[in-house]
Amino acid sequence: MTPLAVSYREAGQLRPLAVRILNELGRFPLPLLQLMFRIAVAAVFFKSGLTKIASWELTLQLFQEEYAVPLLPVPLAATLATAMELSMPVLLVLGLCARLATLPLLGMTMVIQLFVYPENWAEHLMWASLLLFIATRGPGLLSVDHVVRRAVLDGRM
Repeated sequence: MTPLAVSYREAGQLRPLAVRILNELGRFPLPLLQLMFRIAVAAVFFKSGLTKIASWELTLQLFQEEYAVPLLPVPLAATLATAMELSMPVLLVLGLCARLATLPLLGMTMVIQLFVYPENWAEHLMWASLLLFIATRGPGLLSVDHVVRRAVLDGRM
């Protein structure tokens, strides 16, 4: 028998081990994943916002020449994008109005995908997936939203 070959008896012993491993992985705390999702997607947008305010002239030039967002004047598009990229991630990390905070970022993701960098669809799909998870499932137990909801339900607010 070659070293990589597995007998039927050995395969039978591996099955319970695989089930135990999968069960243990299923016990990973969902609130921790939700916090990680919020931080990960917030970091992407916040870094972009910091880059924009580091050189406003360059930002306006990028919006004029490279981004070319339709329908909005360049200064307004740049200001709105920067404001959303600096404020919504803070709300996401805190888990404060988190579901609402995902909406402008989802909108920005769609605009970026459709009009600016359509070739980066895989990256945009990842951002949208994280944002949609938060929007549809909420920010989780490790959030200000959860604390506020508990206080309202308990009659403390």
